[in-house]
Amino acid sequence: MPDLLWFVIRRLFAAAVVMLALSLAVYLVFYAIPADPAHLACGKPCTPDRLEQARHFMQLDQSVIQQYLSFLKGIFAGRTFGDGAAAVHCNAPCFGYSFPLARPVSTLILDRLPITASIAIGAAILWLLLGVSLGVVAALNRGRLLDRLSVGVALAGVSTPSFLLGLLAILVFGFWLNMVPVNGYVPFTESPVDWAWHLITPWLVLAVIQAAAYIRLTRAQMLEELNLDYITTARAKGAGEGRVVVTHGLRGVLVPIITLFGLDLGVLLGGAILTEKVFSMQGLGDLLISAVQQLDVAVVVGVTLFSAFLIILANLVVDIVHGVLDPRVSHD
Repeated sequence: MPDLLWFVIRRLFAAAVVMLALSLAVYLVFYAIPADPAHLACGKPCTPDRLEQARHFMQLDQSVIQQYLSFLKGIFAGRTFGDGAAAVHCNAPCFGYSFPLARPVSTLILDRLPITASIAIGAAILWLLLGVSLGVVAALNRGRLLDRLSVGVALAGVSTPSFLLGLLAILVFGFWLNMVPVNGYVPFTESPVDWAWHLITPWLVLAVIQAAAYIRLTRAQMLEELNLDYITTARAKGAGEGRVVVTHGLRGVLVPIITLFGLDLGVLLGGAILTEKVFSMQGLGDLLISAVQQLDVAVVVGVTLFSAFLIILANLVVDIVHGVLDPRVSHD
């Protein structure tokens, strides 16, 4: 237990250092671009005096380092823009303030996160079940028709762009067959059935694409596991094939599958940009694209850092799960 606890503490410290370094890099990159957020918020006509007032109100008249320190402070203690009655306060955790939208970036992220999370989690469950199942079937039928079909599905998924598969799904199942909705999102609290029905097509599209890697990985790992000595011993002792596969074979496949699943889910939670655009769902990916188009730097920085946080968090969870499943990892 002490080894595992120390392992978790080390991983938490490493994640905090990576997040801090990444936040500085992202902040410097986006605030070094030629576009001036104050000029965009100044309005027309934008006189030099009004531009200076806008820069002071948005705290852009400070040095880049001062702005970054104010940004970090805002995450933990909140932040206030401007003075007097016109001041705008952004509560912690404050990832910045969108002056074009007149809302804190953290509020915009929380408003869009349920849509992205609904897409990501539903698709993740489907691609995990599909990928692992077909991978096991392929391994148990090596060289046969089912193996070739499973490998063919994996190759098709790897080589097909998500936007193309999404458009084809909308065309065939939405317009030609009129079986599913072609766009939009219904909150789960309004109608769980409509929520799932509007998400079924993006779930399936992402599941087909993402499952490809899981089919190949599960097949390769399962073939390796089934050839190990302890599997042969289990069979010699009279263990059924189902028990050999589920109890012994899948145990060896579990660690790499969890690694891949955690990383893929973290990336998708950060914003399924193409999928959201294809299916007209206003999640984090749509928010990021709109911010880039409007040159809303605060939103771009906030969403980018939030997405990076989710990926780092996914890595951290994967490391901790590895330490629990395989105690040897916590001794490294």
